Amino acid sequence: MHPNPAFRQTPQSEMLDFARARGFGILVLGAADGPLLAHVPFVLSEDGAFAEFHLARSNPIARAPVGVAVLAISGPDAYVSPDWYGLEDQVPTWNYVAVHLRGRIAPAEPQSLAPHLDRLSARFESRLAPKTPWTSGKMTAGVMERMMRGILPFRLHVEDVQGTWKLGQNKPPEAQAGAAAGISAHPLGSEAREIGALMAARQSAGI
Repeated sequence: MHPNPAFRQTPQSEMLDFARARGFGILVLGAADGPLLAHVPFVLSEDGAFAEFHLARSNPIARAPVGVAVLAISGPDAYVSPDWYGLEDQVPTWNYVAVHLRGRIAPAEPQSLAPHLDRLSARFESRLAPKTPWTSGKMTAGVMERMMRGILPFRLHVEDVQGTWKLGQNKPPEAQAGAAAGISAHPLGSEAREIGALMAARQSAGI
């Protein structure tokens, strides 16, 4: 997480809402030979107490000892040209949004796998309206069960939530507005225009 406190004022409830809405992150677990990483879709509980996910049986994390892990959820990011600030002696930077969920991972009960997969698919399928949501009930009998043998359910029990909303809060309002306009006009990054919109919205709200 970025150490500047100006970028770390977002309430925990908003950080959890962001993580829940994204539903995809990088799981990082320490191991004897170095960090282990896995890209995982997940479902965050309504109270933010745990994130449920699954791993392929062959994934090294699935075979690692239970321990402390971090689930890093990245949001939009954008390159910021110093010319957009309208100030002298500025340097390029990147604005971004990210949340880290830290806690202990542990295997979940085997019987929780099927309900977890249903919750996971329902979470994302619900956003595809007016498409009729896909459900596991559409699978040929026995096929889903056979495929499920290759994966295992896990939970990350969340003990700490940290987030960075790096949106130029350390700059004067006029410089923030210039950077937001520049990003919106020349988006360079992942979902860069969303960064510009976030900057403009927070400035309008006086945040």
